[in-house]
Amino acid sequence: MKVRELMTGDPATVDSNATLGEVATLMKQQDCGSIPVVDGGRLVGIVTDRDIVVRAVAAGKDPKTLRVTEVMSAGPITIGPDEDVKRAEKVMADRQIRRLPVVENGSLVGILVTAQIARSENESTTGKTLKEISAPASGKGSHARG
Repeated sequence: MKVRELMTGDPATVDSNATLGEVATLMKQQDCGSIPVVDGGRLVGIVTDRDIVVRAVAAGKDPKTLRVTEVMSAGPITIGPDEDVKRAEKVMADRQIRRLPVVENGSLVGILVTAQIARSENESTTGKTLKEISAPASGKGSHARG
């Protein structure tokens, strides 16, 4: 199965000038925990609900004025829409990420999340995949938080 068959196409995005307050509102409206940051059609980062809480709120910064670029993960790990879902699973497990932006020719075309993979698999495979993604990194350099 190809990534494009499971991904959410045309995900909600923000540009790098957005405030964290705007991002949080969009997350609530979209019922999601991450928002890709796109400038000129190009993916430049991803911001998660955890980024907002840990890097802004817990640090005493004002989410109404703080720009997304201050807390986002720049240059996130991505995958192509024609890659196999098993490859996406491996990338997510190896990097311990739960959300994987899908990029084609440099442009964001979708996002793949673990729940989409889980719904497409049988129970024993799903449990293994989620365990690998959620397990503490043992010497692995994780890139972006899930």
